[in-house]
Amino acid sequence: MSRASSDLVALFDVDVTGDTLPEPSWNIAPTAPVSLLVDAAPRGADAGGPPVRRLASARWGLIPSWADDPKVGATAFNARIETAAEKPTFRDAVVSRRAVVPASGYYEWVVGPDGTKGPVYVHLPDDELMLFAALYEWWRDPRVAPDDPARWVLSTSILTRPSAASLTAVHERMPVFVGAELMEDWLDPETEGDDDLLQGVSGESLQHAERALFRPVAEVGVPD
Repeated sequence: MSRASSDLVALFDVDVTGDTLPEPSWNIAPTAPVSLLVDAAPRGADAGGPPVRRLASARWGLIPSWADDPKVGATAFNARIETAAEKPTFRDAVVSRRAVVPASGYYEWVVGPDGTKGPVYVHLPDDELMLFAALYEWWRDPRVAPDDPARWVLSTSILTRPSAASLTAVHERMPVFVGAELMEDWLDPETEGDDDLLQGVSGESLQHAERALFRPVAEVGVPD
């Protein structure tokens, strides 16, 4: 994510931001913080009104609410959209805790003509942001005092699907891309995360993936 959080706030008409948002980074690894877009149901005097769009910092690697240890999230940074609704780690989030992770692009390691592996950078033309379909959860850390706000950990997992034909040379799977056509429904907490929604966003993802470009990192000059 090469853009500043302030750019994301303006671009996505964000209503509320987290206290601490991630700095731009060219190398985001699992368990690191990522920017997360969420439409949350309004509370209190605003209950019954339109969803509130939030931009927050989330740990990349979903920690389900029932987990005893945050280490569970270290292996839950991706979720297969074909089975997410059935997996105990993700199924509750599929119903009403869906989000979007914006990204400038992502990396995959590919075997080159000489037989060695090297990173390639996958991105959209003209510096257009990619929007990854994601799930999120709030986890309460039992090791932290009840009156400490730090006891609540926001975490996320990016959904994946089989790659579009244009990206199979990079990897057999790809992130699920969300476009403007389905973004509002995907984020709406009142929209039930059923099979129709999952299949719809997965299918729509293909048209966005077909526009993706990829080049060896050395050729695009991506910083470390």
